[in-house]
Amino acid sequence: MEGMNYNRMVNILNWIRGYLKIRVSGFSPERFMNLCRNRDILLWDITKDDDIFYMKIHKKNFFRLKSITKKTGTKVAILKKYGLPFILPGILKRKIFIFGLALACSFWIWTSGYIWDIEISGNHQITEDVFQEFLINRNVFEGMSKRELDISTLEKDIRKEFQKVTWASAKLIGTKLLIEIKENDAPIIQNAEKEEEGYDLVCEHDGKIVSIVVRSGVPMVKPGDIVEKGTVLVDGKIPVYNEDNSIREYIFVDSDADIIMEYQTSYMQKIPYDYITKYYTGRERTTNYLRIGNKILYISVGKPYFVCDCIVKETQPVFLKKLRIPLFFGNKKYREYQNVEKRYSMEEAKSVLSKINDVFMKSLSEKGVQIIEKDVKIDKSDDFWVLTNNVLIQEKIGKKSITQIPETGEMNHE
Repeated sequence: MEGMNYNRMVNILNWIRGYLKIRVSGFSPERFMNLCRNRDILLWDITKDDDIFYMKIHKKNFFRLKSITKKTGTKVAILKKYGLPFILPGILKRKIFIFGLALACSFWIWTSGYIWDIEISGNHQITEDVFQEFLINRNVFEGMSKRELDISTLEKDIRKEFQKVTWASAKLIGTKLLIEIKENDAPIIQNAEKEEEGYDLVCEHDGKIVSIVVRSGVPMVKPGDIVEKGTVLVDGKIPVYNEDNSIREYIFVDSDADIIMEYQTSYMQKIPYDYITKYYTGRERTTNYLRIGNKILYISVGKPYFVCDCIVKETQPVFLKKLRIPLFFGNKKYREYQNVEKRYSMEEAKSVLSKINDVFMKSLSEKGVQIIEKDVKIDKSDDFWVLTNNVLIQEKIGKKSITQIPETGEMNHE
């Protein structure tokens, strides 16, 4: 890693200094290179093709080669120029380009000193319109100078103006003012009386009760009981008895209990014998683009193939992100492929179906279900490979249902 960083730094320095790719031919190229080394003239990336040598040299050292070429009888020709010293003169000649670049930089620097976006978060009881009106009355608005904003005073004014706000924070992120508040979330007491009602816990499956621990309500089952779907497990009405053991009234509660049930469930998945897979041809095309907001400007266009994948990569320079300017650079790479029809072998079908079954079993475990037994089978049907999995599991159950209020006659009968 250190070697890579060193080479990268050397390449950057060479580019800043400027260098040439040259061709050396003639009577004695080897003597030419020895004299360059004796005079501390650096040559690199030296390659040979028959009697001709190719190499790179710094711009300033190139002008020291005249005496060496005379002594060695060699000829030197410039093949290519690299680096800033060769680019800069061309740029400096383009006065309109330089003026536009300077104008753009000045515009960005100027706009970065203002607030162009105000975002408010945490307001649930205070409406957006009310908060915006408050900000305008405090001379806080989009387009204002950052220097005119006193954040600490703004935070105090928010807490003073809105009694529901218990905490307020304002901060600048680039050209965006982010205001975060927290409102008093204490429960609102309602005076209206509601009709009292209870909730039962009802069974969702057919199975056997393994354990039951009741915290609220009347248990209607015990461990070892076989129950059906829809059975009331915990009753949400607690009877209050008279002295003669007749029921005087019921107290309705929200039933609460930990109930574990053991029951059988099954899972089936099938895949066809034949399937389509992608065969990539190796041909690729790339489209480069510039996106400004929702508008896309294509720089270079590579048309997509008739059948292909499209991989999109998009980046935004850090300074544009800080300025909240929605300018993005991206490219779309199209990879051509052909649809090829294949048939699953027994082993391939087992592998695919086993992976699907593993996802199903993992989903059960993530729900807190304990798997006791499983019976997995893979068979053939007319056109499919079929996986069936019969699973014996233990799971926490109990679905809430509104308690039925008994009639007066039914109450006395009980």
